[in-house]
Order: sequence, then structure tokens, then C-alpha cells
Amino acid sequence: MRRLLSALVLVLAAMTLVGGLASPAGAHPMSTSAVLLDVRDDEVAGEVQLPIDRLAIAVHRELTPASVVGADRTFLGDYTAEHIAAVGDDGTPWTVTLGTPVVRTIDATAHLVYPLEIRPPDGRVTGFDLRYDVIVEELVTHRVIATVRYDFDRGILEADDAETLGVLDWDTKSLNVPAGEGSWLRGFVTTVRLGTEHVGEGADHLLFLLMLLVPAPLVAAGGRWRAARASRRRSIRRVVHVVSAFAVGHSLTLALAAAGAIHVPSRPVETLIAFSIAVSAVHAIRPLVARGEVLVASGFGLVHGLAFASLIGDLGLDRGSLVTTLLGFNLGIELTQLLVVALIMPSLLVLARTAFYPAFRLALAALGLLFSASWMLERATLTSSDPFEGVQTWLVGHPLSVAASLAAFAVVALRLAPRTPVEDADTGRPAVHALDGRERTVSSRG
Repeated sequence: MRRLLSALVLVLAAMTLVGGLASPAGAHPMSTSAVLLDVRDDEVAGEVQLPIDRLAIAVHRELTPASVVGADRTFLGDYTAEHIAAVGDDGTPWTVTLGTPVVRTIDATAHLVYPLEIRPPDGRVTGFDLRYDVIVEELVTHRVIATVRYDFDRGILEADDAETLGVLDWDTKSLNVPAGEGSWLRGFVTTVRLGTEHVGEGADHLLFLLMLLVPAPLVAAGGRWRAARASRRRSIRRVVHVVSAFAVGHSLTLALAAAGAIHVPSRPVETLIAFSIAVSAVHAIRPLVARGEVLVASGFGLVHGLAFASLIGDLGLDRGSLVTTLLGFNLGIELTQLLVVALIMPSLLVLARTAFYPAFRLALAALGLLFSASWMLERATLTSSDPFEGVQTWLVGHPLSVAASLAAFAVVALRLAPRTPVEDADTGRPAVHALDGRERTVSSRG
């Protein structure tokens, strides 16, 4: 009995030791393969990612990152091609082509990556079955994650929209790819959402627009900003001109860059955007040129369009969807800009009627200068980080709170602060508030 208990204790101790040693190793995720698909009108492109350590076990060869693109390249190309097929819903096989492989480190593991091209015989992509058993035909434990990372008609345009189709393994060696579904409208709505998000989340674009709006209720006279009679109607007309000029500018370069006609590296463009905010902030302090907002907006709109184009370029659009995407993306940008104007401009118009506005305008312009200087230093790699990023992120993340706070401040200022002296925008003569509440121009003859 004692020997039996001793043996049992030894067995339990051994199991505990083995379990303790095995547990950490078991916690490491196994290397997985991936199939990434970009569904277009006439073909399905993408890539196949194969972990080299799993591939070596499957083909019973010693493989290294150097050998898979060297001595073993032809063998592995033939092996991989033999284990990938595509069949249309009508049972017709599609052409599958692998491109030139490269080695890439993914999740800290070396992978052999093949560009993939799948073409239907009639040149029209519809739903099809992806048949795939690379590695999994030998390794029971291996998994292959199949993902659609682009399909315009289904509204899949960027990484956040990617759709996982399923997992291929020893038991599951075929998945249906639902291509050809969705609609043009669904893709268009997605691009509108992209434009809205891009501006709504871009603190620099919003600040640039705000710097242009700040002097809109005023008129430039004698190198200074002055309050003007009938400024509300003039301000609205000026805002329309500013927003339209910015739209024309960024639409032009966005279209040219997205079509590949021009290309500018992103870092200089981002630095120029920060510079555009600084110029707009200076213009909000003192007018650089008479009625200069339209010129500033259109000129720097060209720069902002290059930044918008980088996102369009990242989508890898084909020519068929490029025009639709540009229209939808621009519409999203314009809708967001109009929303910002609708939220901010009424408060600015009210504030401009009070004596608080000069100090408010200067403080806001100083904040714009501070933020733009910080962005310029970071984007020119002169500093490693932006110390105001937390503040900017909060402001962009709470637009309604910012607009509500500004509106509350405008109401308080209107009740507490004296009215600011105004001038007739056309004659430059002082205007006074008459007993009926309307403003009258002071006659030069008394």
C-alpha cells in the first residue's frame, strides 16, 4: 500500500511538472497562414501568407528565409499552386496565379508571402469556392484564416472593414467567397463615411477650417480686423466662399493625386498642412490680404487635397471605382465641413457683436499657432512627439461639447459684455445702435 501511494505521488508530481513545463509553451499561439482577398469587378487579387516553420514541416524540408526564395523557390511555388483552386458557382474552374514570393515577418514569425491572382473565365467576378489546403493537408493542427480586405460593392474598403470569411483546416478545405454581392450605392455610402471620418477625426483639418471662420464676421480695414454693420449677411456669404474655395482646391489635387497624375511624399504634405494652419492663424490676428480667406482657403486646399489623396491611394482602387470613390469621399468632406460651420458659426456671429470678440479671436488664433508649431516640429522630425496630442484628441472626440461650450460662452458674453462699435462695411463710417435695435451709419454731416 505504501509503495502504491508513493508511486501515485510520483506520478502526480511528474504530471504537475510536465504540466507546468508544458503550460507556458501551450500558451503561445500556433503560427497560422492567411489568405487575403481583394475582390474587384474582373479579378480577385490578394496574397497568401505561409509561416516558414509550418511550411517546412508540411513539405518535409529544412527551410530558411533565404532558401524559400532561393534554392527551394521553384519547388515551393509548384507545391503551393497545386493546393489552391477556385471554382465558380456554375462549377467552372477559375485561373489561379501566384506572383513572385517574398519573405516578410508577420507576428514575429518569418512568412513566405505569395501575391495571388484569381480570374474567372468570363472576366466577371461572382461568388466562388476557394479550395485551399496548403500546409493543412499535412498538419492537422494548422489553421488558415481567409479574409476579404477589399470589396467596393459590399462596402469593404479599409482594414477596419475587413471581413473574415472563415478558417480553413484539416477538416475544412473549402470556403465560399460571396463576391458580386452588394451594390454601387453601398460602396458609395461607405466612401461618404470615409470622407466624414477623415475630416471629423483630423484635428489639423478642423483647426484650419476654424482659423478661416474666426475672422469671417469681421471686415479688414486699415490692416486690422473691425466689426462691421450688417455683418451677419456678409459673414454667411464669406463663409460660403471660404468653404467653396477650400472644396475646389482640395478636390483638384485629390483627383489628380488619386489618378496618379501627381505624387508628393506624405511627410512634406503633412508639414505643409501644419504651416497652412499657422498662416491662417496669423491671418485671424491681422489680415494678410484684403478678403484673403478665399485665397488662403483655395491655396492651402490644394495642399490638404494631397493629404486626402493618401487615403484614397491606400485603398488601392481600380479605375472603375475611382470616380465613385472621389465623389463619395468629397461629399463626406463637404458634409462634415458644413456641419462644423453650422455648429460654430452662429456662436461666432453672436460673439462678434460683443467687446469680448477681439480677445477671444486673438486667444483662439494663438492656440492655432501653438498647435500648428507643434505639428510642424513633429512632422519635420525635429521633435519626437506632440505634447498637445491629448488635448487635440479630446477636442476632436467631443465636438458637441465644444460647440455647446462656445454657444454658452456667446450667450453669456452677449448679456454681460458691451456691444462692440461697428462700422459700415462699405463706407467705413461708424455705425450706432438705434432705439429700434437696428444699426445706423453715422452721417458725416452730423
